[in-house]
Amino acid sequence: MKKEPLNKSLLSHVPEDFFEQFKTMGELNNFIDTLFKQGVECMLKSELSDHLGYDKYSKDGNNSGNNRNGTSLKTIKTSNGELQIEIPRDRNGSYEPIVVPKHQRVLDKIESVVISLYARGMSTRDIEQQIKDIYGVALSATSISNITEQVLVDVEQWQKRPLDTSYPIIWMDGIRIKTRNNGKISNKSVYLIVGLNTNGSREVLSMWINETESASFWMHVLNDLKARGVEDILIACSDNLKGLNQAIKAIFPDAVAQLCIVHQIRNTIRYVNAREKSTFLADAKKIYDAIDIESAQIAFNKLEDNWGKKYPYAIKSWAANWEGLTAFIAYPMEIRKIIYTTNIIENLNRNIRKYTKTKTMFPDDEAVKKAVYLAIQYASYKWQRKVEKWPMIANQLSIIYPDRFKPNNVSL
Repeated sequence: MKKEPLNKSLLSHVPEDFFEQFKTMGELNNFIDTLFKQGVECMLKSELSDHLGYDKYSKDGNNSGNNRNGTSLKTIKTSNGELQIEIPRDRNGSYEPIVVPKHQRVLDKIESVVISLYARGMSTRDIEQQIKDIYGVALSATSISNITEQVLVDVEQWQKRPLDTSYPIIWMDGIRIKTRNNGKISNKSVYLIVGLNTNGSREVLSMWINETESASFWMHVLNDLKARGVEDILIACSDNLKGLNQAIKAIFPDAVAQLCIVHQIRNTIRYVNAREKSTFLADAKKIYDAIDIESAQIAFNKLEDNWGKKYPYAIKSWAANWEGLTAFIAYPMEIRKIIYTTNIIENLNRNIRKYTKTKTMFPDDEAVKKAVYLAIQYASYKWQRKVEKWPMIANQLSIIYPDRFKPNNVSL
């Protein structure tokens, strides 16, 4: 016989006229608070019995070496306000409550709300007011800070978690966030890597914080990936930071380094007269729309003929970075579309900025870590689906890299 869910089973035994005794919502809430208090205290007593190894008044407690030792009062904050709970104690002081842990005065629902509001960039003062308005609970700034401090434990575990041995594609980028350290204001660089795993799903591999964005620190970042289990990367997509391609090759020598075409276009047109930008861009577009590398070279030669004398620096940057800019042309169109630009990670950056824009400055690196990590978690919810046309992309990668790419959950 199928057992009914507990809540329905309980309600079926409540007389229909039971709730008629409550004339106002205040009376009903008081009853619910009393019921909640009794339920929590009953759970705590059961916990203590498990800890001691015998029930209250049981003879098994005689000469057991530990026994009950009264209760202590503790005020906890719930979604309905504040409640006083009696916490049972043992004589040896070895009992650690699980339902209402020591030093914790806010129950999970409010904690979740605080963390959610913090992730959305709200200040401690705004969160304090919001919780008071919604729940009628006065949380101090210290309490809110203590709640969000728990996030750092999650951050540390997330930053050290083992990674997959292989990632077909990674996207690398950094964002700048203002912090105050020792009274000085500085722009810190938050390094981010998004990886496409062999299931076709995207995930943020980690974040790192440094004073500036540099190729040498990117080498440290890539070394960290290797230390956490990454053995191979097929394609690494990034902007045109000087020395970054060399850093990628130093750690993952077999990886193809693809420079972001969008970054290249942005950097190039800065040197082009506003009235001629559209014409220049039309010529440049023929390079990255080319069907093969030979056609791309012809398009570049035409760009150089048309604009080389007038805008030599713009043309020079294309020539200097030609290999990295055109690596994507060797791949089928489905793969090209996701590697010729770092849009995937730039979308992540926009989401992070959306959650951090209300904070003009962070007090320290730990505050940055908390905010960025929470923003990443919220942004990552959108990545539950696989990348578009993943089965086709997986088949193509299997043909191009038969010894290096082993897809999961794809019928080849």
